[in-house]
Amino acid sequence: MKSFLSLAQARRSTRKFTEDAIPQEILQTILQGALLSPASKRSNPWEFIVVDDKELLLQLSTAKPHSGTFIKDCATAIVVCADTQKSDVWVEDTSIASIFIQLAAEDLGLGSCWVQIRKREHESGEMASEYIKKLLQIPEHYEVASIIAIGYKADERKSADLEKLMYDKIHTNTFSASQTSKDL
Repeated sequence: MKSFLSLAQARRSTRKFTEDAIPQEILQTILQGALLSPASKRSNPWEFIVVDDKELLLQLSTAKPHSGTFIKDCATAIVVCADTQKSDVWVEDTSIASIFIQLAAEDLGLGSCWVQIRKREHESGEMASEYIKKLLQIPEHYEVASIIAIGYKADERKSADLEKLMYDKIHTNTFSASQTSKDL
């Protein structure tokens, strides 16, 4: 198991996957990670739809123009949605759950890529969330936040270089550029 920093450093968006299926026990571990993600007041508004049917993956890949086409080639996609009646901070809760899924996938040797769905349009002009809700029979009062495409990486990417991080984005006590520090 990697340390958090090495896990975050190694996690890169993967858009090219092998054809290998994900074993059920590995998928179960990823889903347990999602269920362990924090939620405001432990309201747990999120729900996760695991999609491994190739026809559904193909249809999900068209949820929005361009930036989700690789979904058709992943082994599994997890659609992250939320019951908007359970929490007013469902966007934050589903975002945290989405990154937990990605970090769990990386820890287990898989690649992943987040596909933003909330506030994006389908090519028909309807909202991508509405398209997915119809496709996957999601209740009306739910919203789809993201799709996390998961699979074995077809290409390995270099880990992020810690020396090239934007340390100027870190401020101490106030938002003064003169107070940034690489040596925290």
